[in-house]
Amino acid sequence: MTDPHDPDRRRDLAHVGPVELFTPVPEESCAFFVQQMGLREVFRDNDSVYLHTWDDYQSWTVRLIAREQAGIGRTYLRAAGPQALARKTDELRAAGVAVTSENSVRGLGDVFLFDDPDGHPMGLYWDVERYQADDSDRPALKNQAAAYPGRGANVRRLDHINYLTSDIPRTAGFLTDLLGARCTEQIIKDDGEPQAVWYNLGNKTYDLVYTEDWTGTRCRLHHLAFATDTREEILRAADVFLDAGTHIETGPHKHAIQQTFFLYVYEPGGNRIELCNAGARLILAPDWETISWTLAERAKGQAWGLKTIESFHSHGTPVLESDA
Repeated sequence: MTDPHDPDRRRDLAHVGPVELFTPVPEESCAFFVQQMGLREVFRDNDSVYLHTWDDYQSWTVRLIAREQAGIGRTYLRAAGPQALARKTDELRAAGVAVTSENSVRGLGDVFLFDDPDGHPMGLYWDVERYQADDSDRPALKNQAAAYPGRGANVRRLDHINYLTSDIPRTAGFLTDLLGARCTEQIIKDDGEPQAVWYNLGNKTYDLVYTEDWTGTRCRLHHLAFATDTREEILRAADVFLDAGTHIETGPHKHAIQQTFFLYVYEPGGNRIELCNAGARLILAPDWETISWTLAERAKGQAWGLKTIESFHSHGTPVLESDA
């Protein structure tokens, strides 16, 4: 077993890359992300639209795919290098994980496809096509991927994904032992089993989050999160969403766990979207010890006392008939 607190352990994954999101109303979802979130449409094909956040160095950030039900598609994870990619795929195969290769993913080279223990599809890659700004979004500063959009929430990048899973302990073991991720914080139930886990790949506070699906269903999404530069942009975005008639679920407020300033809304397809800002908080300690929260501590609410809204525990995508 991998020691998650070993400061000398190798980190073969660099960061979360682009992600696929299913929506039953792709044009409405596209309009939400472009007009209210500040993304840019960069390409479309028969059943999908590719969108880019303004400071993502990669050629696209989110691919909206037309489906009957909302939910999460494939999450792509960039390896720390070509040798790291080879090591990680070998380790997955040696552990009995089914891994296949694909070379037709837009903007990526060879991608090695696999599923996490709950069935969420993932892909590892190294080669990547970088974003090329044109005259309509060329930045004044050459160390920036694109010009600041100046509309809606102006989200800078994809921050993290929160998946729903039927088996937290098994998934946590997979993240630690096979992906080499580090658990920075967790919620522990009264029986000692984890109910939710926050994992990072580098020095961000978290990248991959898994929350127990109370229905026992596999392979659902809790939310997709995008980072803004400041808290003020989240406050302004709340007014943008209000005027647009977008459903604001909860916030703006500050999480106790990870101390993230947040706002949660539903995009037109039904997927929960978070706008978040962690300020200057990073995990710099190479021997960071996981912070554990009890259910009693979590019952106190968020950092400033806001009680967690009930739908935060019940809504996921795809939406189940019992929840609809």
